[in-house]
Amino acid sequence: MASRYGTCLAFILLLATVAPCPSASAQHTLGAGSSLSVEDHERPFLTSPDGTFSCGFREAGENAFSFSVWYTGAVEKTAVWTANPGAPVNGRGSRISFRRDGGLALDDANGTTVWESKTSGGGGSALAVSLLDTGNLVISDPSNNSGRAAWQSFDWPTDTLVPSQPLTKHMKLVAGYFSLYYDNDNVLRLLYDGPEISSIYWPNPDKDPFKNGRTTYNSSRIGVLDDNGLFLSSDNLGVNASDLGPGVKRRLTIEQDGNVRIYSMKASTGGWTVTWAAMAQPCYVHGLCGRNAICEYEPSLRCSCAPGYEMVDRQDSRKGCKPMFTVTNCSLQASPSPSPEQRYKFVKMPHTDFYGYDLWFYQSVTFEYCKKICLETCLCVGFSYKLEGQGVCYPKSVLFNGFTSSSFTGTIYLKLPIDFNASAPTATARSTAGLACDPNVSVIVQGSPGTFGRPGNDAKWPYLFAFAGVLGVLDLIFIATGCWFLSSKQSIPSSLEAGYRMVTGQFRRFTYRELKDATGNFKEELGRGGSGVVYRGVLDKGKIVAVKKLTNVAGGDEEFWAEMTVIGRINHINLVRIWGFCSQGKHKLLVYEYVENESLDRHLFATDRTLPWRERYRIALGTARGLAYLHHECLEWVIHCDVKPENILLTREFDAKIADFGLAKLSKRDGAAGDSMQLSHMRGTTGYMAPEWALNVPINAKVDVYSYGIVLLEIVIGSRISEQRTAGGERLEKSQIAEVLRQVVASGDIEPLVDGRLQGQFNPPQALEMVRISLSCMEERSSRPTMDDIAQALAACDDEDEHPAYRS
Repeated sequence: MASRYGTCLAFILLLATVAPCPSASAQHTLGAGSSLSVEDHERPFLTSPDGTFSCGFREAGENAFSFSVWYTGAVEKTAVWTANPGAPVNGRGSRISFRRDGGLALDDANGTTVWESKTSGGGGSALAVSLLDTGNLVISDPSNNSGRAAWQSFDWPTDTLVPSQPLTKHMKLVAGYFSLYYDNDNVLRLLYDGPEISSIYWPNPDKDPFKNGRTTYNSSRIGVLDDNGLFLSSDNLGVNASDLGPGVKRRLTIEQDGNVRIYSMKASTGGWTVTWAAMAQPCYVHGLCGRNAICEYEPSLRCSCAPGYEMVDRQDSRKGCKPMFTVTNCSLQASPSPSPEQRYKFVKMPHTDFYGYDLWFYQSVTFEYCKKICLETCLCVGFSYKLEGQGVCYPKSVLFNGFTSSSFTGTIYLKLPIDFNASAPTATARSTAGLACDPNVSVIVQGSPGTFGRPGNDAKWPYLFAFAGVLGVLDLIFIATGCWFLSSKQSIPSSLEAGYRMVTGQFRRFTYRELKDATGNFKEELGRGGSGVVYRGVLDKGKIVAVKKLTNVAGGDEEFWAEMTVIGRINHINLVRIWGFCSQGKHKLLVYEYVENESLDRHLFATDRTLPWRERYRIALGTARGLAYLHHECLEWVIHCDVKPENILLTREFDAKIADFGLAKLSKRDGAAGDSMQLSHMRGTTGYMAPEWALNVPINAKVDVYSYGIVLLEIVIGSRISEQRTAGGERLEKSQIAEVLRQVVASGDIEPLVDGRLQGQFNPPQALEMVRISLSCMEERSSRPTMDDIAQALAACDDEDEHPAYRS
């Protein structure tokens, strides 16, 4: 399949780059010195030899014109290329000129040049501008034997591709805030890049490229629509118009609603018909309705405000909605203040979600737990909860990319002040047309877990009883099946029993042969440390993974498997996901998700790049949340024991993911008791190890707190703490560093301490808070804060950078 795509692309490109014939007539070729006035816009500047395309002036508004190329037969002169999108020229006095120096230029009525091709050639008057049968506007020099165009419109697409026109890695199609382009992983994507947020929304951002049917293993980055209506892309995307076949004039266009469509022209009328669209659900496009707004499609697209919010500008729904209540400033709460249950309630919106901007992600949690998290977190403005075999919880920090769709099974619960009247007419008017709020919206006062429908809707009870009955039958089947397995356990071979246990788990057991093949015999090394070497691997379904060969592992297969059942269930957005393991004799390996942007140390301590402050703070907060999850929320209490920049991996968006957690459980140890454990040898890395490691005392989670404090300080200063020196060149002791930090905290003068490469571009309150936390992490063990305390403190300060709506 890939080779067929490559052949098609090569053939189409060959057609696209054919140079104009030197003997072309004046109808489609003009020499230097030619021009056209905007007053003559009824007459085309050029026409292709076969008459398919024309170029010239077309109306772009009242007394406004653009210089464009269009299908001659299109009834509305729909542009397939425009020289000056967004900058139309005056309807009087403007002119397109092919200058003597070989440059094509568009001049406005006042004489200013709005657009020019910025080309010139050595051929002088021999230069020619032509419109080819492909729709490519070309400036060529007939005396140039190479046949290469000096300039061509195909190299500068606007919002449209025509058949045989390539989209390459150096190009993008743009419509407003939306663009279609090849990302740095070689995948063709749609991006919303607005004034407040930016996010990728196609292909499905919840899936990796391979699950979306794409591949990252082709760096050519090229896509072409052919004459039959088939669009082929080097990332394995292949789509076609519904009227597939030759003889139809088509175009592929990204539009102001963020969707990409293939249009086919009806020869009889010159009108256009949509024959393919990238987004089947228009509201899945990001950024259509702005902050706190919801996109609905019934049957046409409209934007409305979430309950408790009103339009910022009723003439422009993309500006979003603003709260109709006073927003709490998280850093200025009165103390003591009423409990969260006394201050907030939730409004339920079924089949509605706001994509992205999750404070955290929780799996296998109850509705009550999810609600409690949002109630107790000041920055939480609502939470999404849905059952997918287990409860999945997404507390939200801001409300962007809202949509309502009957196909979406989740529910959003919006957090509102308890005294806010969500049923009042002024509070529930959600659309620009003043429509009443959705009748499915209900208020959950005090967060009653049973309030899933509207009050008084007794007709739903029979369905609830029926549902409960079905669950009861399923429970009986499950129990009976489990009893059968237990009763027949003696007759099941141990290998099959292990396999059965893995089927019921959340990850899988690999054979050593599978991982050897996946890594190409452990060919590409990603990194190494005290626990083993990490290799890049590709599983049989194309998923990229990181495979770690472990060293110094205790116990046999059964003990290793028992530990993995705990580690494999650990799941948090700021922890590297473990997909499985291998345990065959001496071979002990772990299979992790592949995190593409290397580790924190590669960015923080590099001499050829500078990590911006915003990313630094987000990494610090994400790391704190990941460790807080390990320490306080895991099914079994987990200490990392080796927190350092090398074990903090970064995604493409610079979100932190902690690696190598749980390895302390797999290493040789003497036992555990209570909240402490006694390891048979010291773990960690010099410079990040807490003092108690050398005191032969039981270890608890405070060793991670100490290490995190060192990492936090390094994020601020941009260099290793272990490399700090006095003016005389002597190495600074930790006590001396702590004294410096106390002076900084006392004076508030943080700038001399912050990484100078930032050139003052940082947030002083955030930096001061990070230093204060770092200092507290270096105190005696009993005086150190918990990771939960640290995460909350950093989150409270986060609104100064990430959440401007919370500013006072």
